[in-house]
Amino acid sequence: MTCDVLEPWTSQMNRARARRLLALVVLLAIEAYPQSASPEFPNPGNAHMSRQDQRTLGLKAAAQVYQQMPVLPDSSPETQYIRQLGQKLVATIPSQYSWPFEFHVVAQKEINAFALPGGPMFVNIGTITAAANEAQLAGVMAHEMSHVYMQHSAKQASKAQTTGMLAGLAGAVLGATVGGTVGSLGQEGIQMGAQGLMLKYSRTDEAQADAVGAIILYKAGYNPQALADFFKTLEAQGGSPPQWLSDHPDPGNRQQAIEKEIRNWPPKTYASNSPLFQKTRQHAMGVKAYTGEEIAQGAKSGQWAALNKKNGATFNPAGASARNVSASAPTSSPAAAAVSLESVLPSQRMILADLGPAKIQRPDNWQVTMPKQRGQSVTIAPQAGLTAEGVGYGVVLNGVVQPQGQHMSIDEVTRQLVEDMGQNETLQPLGEAQPITVAGMQGRSVNLQSISPFPAENGRPQKERDWLVTVPQRDGSVIFMVFVAPQSHFDRFQPTYEAMLKSVQF
Repeated sequence: MTCDVLEPWTSQMNRARARRLLALVVLLAIEAYPQSASPEFPNPGNAHMSRQDQRTLGLKAAAQVYQQMPVLPDSSPETQYIRQLGQKLVATIPSQYSWPFEFHVVAQKEINAFALPGGPMFVNIGTITAAANEAQLAGVMAHEMSHVYMQHSAKQASKAQTTGMLAGLAGAVLGATVGGTVGSLGQEGIQMGAQGLMLKYSRTDEAQADAVGAIILYKAGYNPQALADFFKTLEAQGGSPPQWLSDHPDPGNRQQAIEKEIRNWPPKTYASNSPLFQKTRQHAMGVKAYTGEEIAQGAKSGQWAALNKKNGATFNPAGASARNVSASAPTSSPAAAAVSLESVLPSQRMILADLGPAKIQRPDNWQVTMPKQRGQSVTIAPQAGLTAEGVGYGVVLNGVVQPQGQHMSIDEVTRQLVEDMGQNETLQPLGEAQPITVAGMQGRSVNLQSISPFPAENGRPQKERDWLVTVPQRDGSVIFMVFVAPQSHFDRFQPTYEAMLKSVQF
């Protein structure tokens, strides 16, 4: 179920239909943004290296990381969590500027994270355990993603270097020393250490990554200052600074710059933590991890390639191979991986969410995400239930205002919603709309079916059930809610959905 329920309608309806449902207005969005405008992503510009070459370079380097470093398998709780968090961040990036980001976890004790050209990203397990909360971890990831977004590595490489990098990368050996260089690539300034392929970032690069990372965090519902807090924690550590700090020079006044950047952004309630983060962090503390020196030594003997193969940690880039990557347009985000039912089930403790025009009880382990712009919906969902494609588990809320001087019955509005959802989101009704009472108002209820953004456990597509409830308001507008879950699991969520519906106050 996508979140932008109403946005496509105005562009796809013909004039006759537009007269019937003109001026679709998101009531909740008006409440959310009474002041200044939301920040917008900058144009990243162009690099000497094509998108195809960047993606090819990054994929080849990522494959070598799997040969030279201990990487956790896709099935590990840490990898599953990092991928869910990563896709939540990816979902904020405009599609025309995005990359096919992929997320992996390295069993290394030191605090570090790196993103390769084209989107492959690796997060050390030491970074997960060092983060004080989910917002700080999201800040690290958003910062790294911003280097890819701005194409910093590719912009530093000259046209002459591009050919040499692509030709020499396949034979380069990672991990000679942590942060070391390899052969002619090192002579050209290309770093090929245990952290993968990257160019040393400049202070200007760092300032840009902070700025773009702040936008990603804000749009994902996290306080952008969390990134500055994490850097401050690292700087306060005694002894040698983490590898990440040596590769990411402080642009100066980082915290003040971020505070100035976000000062005039519309206020919102930020999420800082989640039970899933705490559970994953606790689990990560018990995972066998290695120092950078141990990893460098093991790389020489082929220890990690053998260990990764034994553990089932194989590099399978989503949607593309190193030899066949389209450069004509940004590639869409990879499909979501199957999630564990435990990570999305609602808790029994309910708390009140005040959305402005409506109040509703929600499970305390599900988050409220307000719309970022007009035309988008409010979502109440578990973090693991969100993907770049939309909501797979949770509730979507939105509303419409009828044209002035016109009146459509609740049956007509519901029928129009079902028709438009069928055209724009391939949701198909499973029966006729039925009467339902919500907060004393006579509304309508209808079940629809679509394909879930999450595959089943066997990796195959699965059917999704979407329960649509429409409720008329005294001013003639209509608020509607869509309760979403895969068909096979919907009965596990239905009692919570019914309780949420009974709690609604207008």
